[in-house]
Amino acid sequence: MPHDDRVTLPSFPSLTSLPAAEHPDRVAAPVAAALAEWSRAAEVAVVDIDPGLADTAAMSEAYDIPLTASGNCVVVAGARAGDERVAACVVRADTRADVNTLVRKLLDVRKASFLPMERAVAESGMEHGGITPVGLPATWRVLVHDVLLEEPVVVLGSGVRRSKLLVPGAALADLPGAEVVAGLGR
Repeated sequence: MPHDDRVTLPSFPSLTSLPAAEHPDRVAAPVAAALAEWSRAAEVAVVDIDPGLADTAAMSEAYDIPLTASGNCVVVAGARAGDERVAACVVRADTRADVNTLVRKLLDVRKASFLPMERAVAESGMEHGGITPVGLPATWRVLVHDVLLEEPVVVLGSGVRRSKLLVPGAALADLPGAEVVAGLGR
């Protein structure tokens, strides 16, 4: 009997999963480039969604996805001695990133605040509402909420509003530069 090396793609019954690495046209260019290099890309699916439903709450309701299976990515920055420090924080969607305490301490800055959306979009090469930890600038830290690793499937942005990535939760720890942080979301 021949051995089957195919990976079962993550999925939800309400969405059609396609291998993300084989469909670079469905994600932002930096995401496609990152998937081409990531050792776990074969485990990542891309699903088409209505771009008007890209925001987590609307998407979760429309496609019957639990908030606990969605990861929101917010970009935060602070500075110390003129040195700017930027981090993308990926938190479970039923929580908010602990920016004022935990993230501020991790970045070792006096004050951390959300990066202005125009700047986050310009520097990431991704659309507002689609920013994802896959394919971010190498100079940005990627902080991952530890509880997401326990989810069998996590819904993330794809860099564009018209699709989402489905990723095994445990794979988030293997994103280039990822730092798993206990209690990142509150």
